[in-house]
Amino acid sequence: MKTIQILSAALLVTFVTACGQTAEPETAPAAAPASTADAGPKVGDKIGESDAEKAAKKAEKDASIVAKAVEEARIEAELEARGIRSIGWEDLMPEGEEERLAKMYQSQMATLYSGSPIAEGSAMDTAVQIGTFNTVGSLDGVKIRIPGYTVPFEYGSKAEITQFLLVPYFGACIHAPPPPPNQTIFVKTDDPIKLKDLAQAVWIEGTIRAQTQNSDLADAAYTIEMTNLTKYEY
Repeated sequence: MKTIQILSAALLVTFVTACGQTAEPETAPAAAPASTADAGPKVGDKIGESDAEKAAKKAEKDASIVAKAVEEARIEAELEARGIRSIGWEDLMPEGEEERLAKMYQSQMATLYSGSPIAEGSAMDTAVQIGTFNTVGSLDGVKIRIPGYTVPFEYGSKAEITQFLLVPYFGACIHAPPPPPNQTIFVKTDDPIKLKDLAQAVWIEGTIRAQTQNSDLADAAYTIEMTNLTKYEY
């Protein structure tokens, strides 16, 4: 009887111990780290242009320069055959004119910054044309071709122009002071034209004269009897 009680107690202890144990929770497998977005170039990635691409671009640029030079040479040969001479604005200034002009500008600046107040609406409050009417005599009566910007005396989309000024830079006589008289050309033509885009440079062909013309916009030391006007290709 005692043996049976001992066995019963042992079984009870075993049962209670088994019931008090808890099952270990299953551990979930570790999640794979999320892939990060590409934040920038990596080793081996292409950066910039390759040597072949650079060489191709250089060859294309060189070819464009050569083609432009060939076209300019063709135009010059055609002009020469027609007795027309291409000139620049510096060709309109006689020897020593640049030095004289520089002194005039220095004198004007000294007057403007002398400390004396300038009355609004006075002669000093206007854009004064600085320069001289000195011209290059050898150009008188020569057929020339020169690039520049047009300044008409009248405006309007339908305005037909027979007279206008030609100047070396855009905005002269309108948004900026006039150039010197010998850097301003009075152009006249028998065939009326329409000047639509004043910001577009043009080529003017015609006979140049060392002939003075005065206007409200600016005075000109040269006059051109225009025979042709074409767009200036940059």
